[in-house]
Amino acid sequence: MPLHVPPAPAPALRTVLTALGSPTAVREARTPSLLRAQGPVTPELPLPVHVLDGTATRLTGWRFLIRCGERSVAAAETMLTPDGWAFSHFFEGPYIPSTERALRQAEVMPQPYQPRLLSIPGLYMLALWLHGDCAADAATGRLAATDLLVPLAPAPPGIAAHRPHRAAELLPVLTHRVTPAPLLGSPA
Repeated sequence: MPLHVPPAPAPALRTVLTALGSPTAVREARTPSLLRAQGPVTPELPLPVHVLDGTATRLTGWRFLIRCGERSVAAAETMLTPDGWAFSHFFEGPYIPSTERALRQAEVMPQPYQPRLLSIPGLYMLALWLHGDCAADAATGRLAATDLLVPLAPAPPGIAAHRPHRAAELLPVLTHRVTPAPLLGSPA
């Protein structure tokens, strides 16, 4: 089944296109792959980025994979500000090929999904969130028990990257790991 990639807000895409057209923004990005790109670069596969706070999620931005020819060379992230969408930064690293791999895995699943990214800051973890309601507003929505989470590499120790988990099964594990341990000598 194909993935139902939600459209990014037009102002978010415009900020990325403006940054890509700015030699200063590209040069200061410190992304060697983007600097060495031969030919035109285009933002593709916009994914809403949500942060997990306890059991709730909130939209923090949109991430675009930056393609040059047949491969992604970097990513661009936007953020929501009081004035609207703003370009945040370019970056590269292991989450780019890991995101592409997880998306390819999801494309061959029998059920259609709306792809999103879920950041779990307390674990330094990023997951592809496959939301079962393809018609949902990508900026809102809660994790449904039947949604799938695919941890991206590098995943925290003990959590297998690229293995899909039902949200109902993985969330308790993540929540338990994020909960700080009581201090020595304090009541539990």
